[in-house]
Amino acid sequence: MASGVPSVKKKMEDPASEEGAISLPNPHLEKIKEDFLYHFALGTATHDFPALFGDVKFVCVGGSPSRMKNFISFIAEDLGIGSPSCDHPNICAGTDRYAMYKAGPVLSVSHGMGIPSIAIMLHELIKLLHYAKCSNVIMVRIGTSGGIGLEPGSVVITKQAVDATFKPQFEQMILGKPVIRSTVLDKGLAEELMECGKELNQFNTVTGNTMCTLDFYEGQARLDGAICSYSEEEKLEYLKSAYEAGVRNVEMESSVFAAMCSLSGLRGAVVCVTLLDRLEGDQIITPHEVLKEYQTRPQKLVGHLIKKHHGKQ
Repeated sequence: MASGVPSVKKKMEDPASEEGAISLPNPHLEKIKEDFLYHFALGTATHDFPALFGDVKFVCVGGSPSRMKNFISFIAEDLGIGSPSCDHPNICAGTDRYAMYKAGPVLSVSHGMGIPSIAIMLHELIKLLHYAKCSNVIMVRIGTSGGIGLEPGSVVITKQAVDATFKPQFEQMILGKPVIRSTVLDKGLAEELMECGKELNQFNTVTGNTMCTLDFYEGQARLDGAICSYSEEEKLEYLKSAYEAGVRNVEMESSVFAAMCSLSGLRGAVVCVTLLDRLEGDQIITPHEVLKEYQTRPQKLVGHLIKKHHGKQ
């Protein structure tokens, strides 16, 4: 099995319960002697998870593999445990589904686009952290979004992940029945991140609700998809009602991220930069170099948080 970490044939033991430990609310896992995390190409029978990941305290996830590789290089240099020339191998090189990089206590993982993709990744990532006996882990999604009533380049720290009706919930069909889960994020962590934004004082940082949708086009009230069933007036009315409900940005992963962090006992936060103001248009026409700089802003904010926590350890 190809991967960026050495294979060690070692049977996993049940992690001892401790404060801040990762919870797995699935009794069926107790019957599995060897768990193969298929989409990571990592398994408990072939890899020593505590040795490889037991020191992880911070997990940052984002859509693009290249962005997450850039982040691990950035944070390694920021923490003084690597340089820009250091090569950080893809731990999940045995698959092309997701990419994973590690530098000291920081794990950086790509999740693709949309709720289904990030949900699959999170199931396996949460199991990995549990099998590694990690504790007191902070999990942050860093990414891009469409802003509502904000100047492009603003960074939004999510207060609540809400659905398309502005309710703080994630609804999933399980066994043919709707199951609704809370999307509560760690309030203290959001406040810490806002304080980091003030300390950096490099870009506009705000808190607000984040609307999570199932689609990039009609689901986000865009007018430029292949299909559109509403008028421009109806679009603007909807987005303005979202703003009045406290929504400041729109993306496609935050609700399931919040729900799964909450169920697993992880302190979770969502930090996304806005690439445009949706009240002003639908297409991203900002120059590429400006967009590249925008995308570094969540990394800088979360990096500042990690550096502060790391210095206390």
